[in-house]
Amino acid sequence: MSAEQSPVAIVTGAGSGVGRAIAARLIGAGYRVALAGRRPEALEATLAGAAEATNDSFAVATDVTRADSVDALFDEVQRCAGRLDLLVNNAGTFGGGGPVERYSREDWDRTVATNLTGAFLCAQRAFRQMIDQRPSGGRIINNGSISAHTPRPNAIAYTATKHAVTGLTKALALEGRRHRIACGQIDIGNAATEMTEQISRGALQADGSVAPEPTIPATLVADAVLYMAGLPLEANVLTITVMATGMPFVGRG
Repeated sequence: MSAEQSPVAIVTGAGSGVGRAIAARLIGAGYRVALAGRRPEALEATLAGAAEATNDSFAVATDVTRADSVDALFDEVQRCAGRLDLLVNNAGTFGGGGPVERYSREDWDRTVATNLTGAFLCAQRAFRQMIDQRPSGGRIINNGSISAHTPRPNAIAYTATKHAVTGLTKALALEGRRHRIACGQIDIGNAATEMTEQISRGALQADGSVAPEPTIPATLVADAVLYMAGLPLEANVLTITVMATGMPFVGRG
């Protein structure tokens, strides 16, 4: 498949963790991927490690909390690739931890800006591009979380933003119908990344105890994203949960 025929994807937060695994998986499946993230050197490392990095995928330094930076990302994708078939809204932060009565306004604002506003800014630009291009349409996949359903202790901002991402996903799925834009969400439980390294050693539980929790390879999450992305636009996975089987989520822990 030539670069001109390859489907075009944007993956935010592609410099590490789940985003790196997703970008590499899409590149390996023949997508031309625009890797977005704040650290150019990390994006280049993702490209260097991808199995098929010769398919004209490219990196764009991006801060999703800034509208001008998001605009520059999508303008560059339009310039380089001419269209957009898939947006993976993956960029996110756990933010600071702590009980709600002592949670800092700075941590709250930073977490909301990254996890929620950043996802909205990227989705809005994706909508505009997918509506205007010919053929029109495309797909958006938002990275939710187990915390979109059930909170961890001392994680008020992360929990609130991930619940909000679910609302964003549903609104995008509804408004996307008339434009052939499908939107779904992947809720991830304990993928093994730098962000979740502490969980495997010991995580605070609802009863106040600390216990290690099982994790799964981030590549399994990437496989699920590839499945969602590969569906025809007439079909959509609205929500999918990929988690370590033994993690304390279902029931009382």
